[in-house]
Amino acid sequence: MLVHICCSVDSHYFLQKLRQEYPKESLIGFFYDPNIHPYSEYYLRLLDVKRSCKMLNITLIEGEYDVEKWLSLVKGLEHEPEKGERCGICFDRRFEVSAQKAKALGEKTFTSTLLTSPKKSLKQLKMAGDALGKRFNVTFIAPDYRKSSGTQEQNIIAKKDALYRQDYCGCLYALTIQRDQQQKIADELFLPVSKQIQPDAIEERIEMYERRWEMEERGKPYKIIKQRFLNWRLTIGWLKVRKKVVPAHFLPYSTLKGEYSRGKIEYSIGPIHYMNRDEVRFITLEYYNTLAKSNYKRVTELIFNPPPFETEIALRGSLGVTPYDLSLVIVVDEIPDKKIEIRCQSKTYSDVKEVLIAL
Repeated sequence: MLVHICCSVDSHYFLQKLRQEYPKESLIGFFYDPNIHPYSEYYLRLLDVKRSCKMLNITLIEGEYDVEKWLSLVKGLEHEPEKGERCGICFDRRFEVSAQKAKALGEKTFTSTLLTSPKKSLKQLKMAGDALGKRFNVTFIAPDYRKSSGTQEQNIIAKKDALYRQDYCGCLYALTIQRDQQQKIADELFLPVSKQIQPDAIEERIEMYERRWEMEERGKPYKIIKQRFLNWRLTIGWLKVRKKVVPAHFLPYSTLKGEYSRGKIEYSIGPIHYMNRDEVRFITLEYYNTLAKSNYKRVTELIFNPPPFETEIALRGSLGVTPYDLSLVIVVDEIPDKKIEIRCQSKTYSDVKEVLIAL
């Protein structure tokens, strides 16, 4: 039986239930999910599905990440709600490819772990699966493993085996609608031009789960805990001196009361220079290099190739009066002596992230 897999939390439970109900079937996992955005999130979910299938001794096949095809199919339906017409097309596409794969492998039946997701309509999924199964002459199996406290059992198993629990369905449209409703920033879609890994970014989670995999391979004990912290994202930042944009690097956790400020350097204390309003501070690249033990030649080089986020946090800590200082700190080649204009669009917000601890 070919089993279309959407994520490890759903598949880990679903595959075990299938084995109990169909003990004579050889199960083949098929990860085909071009609806998952961005690609880093797709990779992270695939990584955890691979771990789950390894634990269960299930063969896994990865389908094509044909995201452009998926986007073309749902064009015009970007604002549809969950379980709406866009979701129907999404199911149809994934089931169509799964049915084709089942037929190509000579399998007579196929199913999907989407059936265990509490956010999906069983009726909608069964209709899509039956129609496409009939079209390709394979039978769609639609067991209801949610009933009789199945969803609770699924969550217990997911927690016991430390599976990655994503908090959105997958596509960027559902994500942005969900984050708008939650009045939260969709930071899953953020990637700085510098490609510096931000706190609780998907890239940070990937590093953690890859490290977890390595620890398991070596038999090293660990624990994944959750930590509440103050997160930060910069969306726009520029500096003008006499109306001319000059290279400027904004240190992490830099904020303004508004998004715009202007003024001039009023005084300095040692190597730190203070603007006459909005708690803005400047340091030179030379001083930055001293603190970071780096060797950048120009600020432009720093902008596009900064050190790790943690290095800049430590550097910022050496400048602040308090450890919870959110003042705007800008790194420049030379301290400006003319009129200054600044645009800083950033956001700080309470967030939760996972942390891997070696035992």
